[in-house]
Amino acid sequence: MSERRYFGTDGIRGRVGKSPMSPDFVLKLGWAAGRVLARDGRRLVLIGKDTRISGYMFESVLESGLSAAGVNTRLIGPLPTPGVAYLTRTFRADAGIVISASHNPYYDNGIKFFSSKGSKLDDALERMIEDELDKDLKVVDSAELGKVTRLADAVGRYIEFCKSTVPAGTELKGLKLIVDCANGAAYQAAPAVFAELGAQVITIGDQPDGLNINAGCGSTNPKRLIDTVLSEQADVGVAVDGDGDRVVMVDADGEFLDGDDLLYIMARSRLRQGILQGGVVGTLMTNLGLEMTLEQLGIPFLRASVGDRFVMELLREKGWQLGGESSGHLIALDKHTTGDGIIAALEILAEMVRSGLTLRELRADFKKFPQVLVNVPMREGFNMAGSEAISRAVETAKTEIAPYGRIVLRTSGTEPLLRIMVEGKDARLVNSLANRLAGIVQDTQS
Repeated sequence: MSERRYFGTDGIRGRVGKSPMSPDFVLKLGWAAGRVLARDGRRLVLIGKDTRISGYMFESVLESGLSAAGVNTRLIGPLPTPGVAYLTRTFRADAGIVISASHNPYYDNGIKFFSSKGSKLDDALERMIEDELDKDLKVVDSAELGKVTRLADAVGRYIEFCKSTVPAGTELKGLKLIVDCANGAAYQAAPAVFAELGAQVITIGDQPDGLNINAGCGSTNPKRLIDTVLSEQADVGVAVDGDGDRVVMVDADGEFLDGDDLLYIMARSRLRQGILQGGVVGTLMTNLGLEMTLEQLGIPFLRASVGDRFVMELLREKGWQLGGESSGHLIALDKHTTGDGIIAALEILAEMVRSGLTLRELRADFKKFPQVLVNVPMREGFNMAGSEAISRAVETAKTEIAPYGRIVLRTSGTEPLLRIMVEGKDARLVNSLANRLAGIVQDTQS
């Protein structure tokens, strides 16, 4: 089977105005997707988006392409990616499309697809869509053109769904929360969910203007959240990313908790309550400390390739429910078909209420290994695997950091970056090796 040309680990993504994120390509993409869906007589697609200014443009051309293929669309407007997945399932739609570049800056955008079951589109369907892109665009007869309608109550439906994922009677009264919406798709839903469950909510990053998504805010930029938690003397800070499928948190002392910290809290909470099904899936980037801590608790742990779709695949293969990434993609398959930042945060907050423990206390027994992640820009066409200098440097570094340490070099699936992760017991050695490897990669490209 041929390799995918446009679809990456999280749909199609790129710089706005340049292929593949140009209006003409996305028009053809909508038509191609519609053609694939129409083969089985399927005729309804939902389209949601984040708050990027280019979302209006891509929404218009997507609906035009789908209509040309004879497929009806319902426009959702700004809504977190997992919200689109949920509505796709509950409306019995044939597919869902999200216009978003997640945590990337406003000048990028992307297209993600969900199946009728609310899960990421499988590889076979993505390849079928790519095959259609090679054909000439032909419009169906006028009587068969797709119609476009707008779904007015999408945000309210999603808010109620999020609230339904915690035990009945759960109240967050007495908790003071800072909620950072990244000026993105969750700016309406996230504050409402926590407030309607009784929390005192102070919201930041909730004034999207089309250009400020993820800018100095959100899960990838937590400084403002930390500062606000401390200045407001809040109990917890919660930050999602631009499309709402990632979450990180901050405790009352301003300590930052990433996806590994939160995954530990979720796993241990479920273990204590006797509701943990199987084990936990992480990725190649998951901190070694989490693997070792879960092992001490008797919880099986497996690593998938980086990307929430690979975490999902391994969870399904094993029949487990809980997995995630250090970046804050957290999946609880007993609650949703995809990763959801708001729902993951709710599970943590519900455990605080249930146990009577602070966020700091819930995390207290988890000890991480020092870990450094360095991103090195990659020039187009650079082949890391073909560099003997990089291979030798990595093998030497692995010898130096053994036996308790890991080194992972991987290309980003969403940006032109080489990510270098070094982890071990000695923080100074970890930093030294990461910087050395970054320098060698840069020299190799020059």
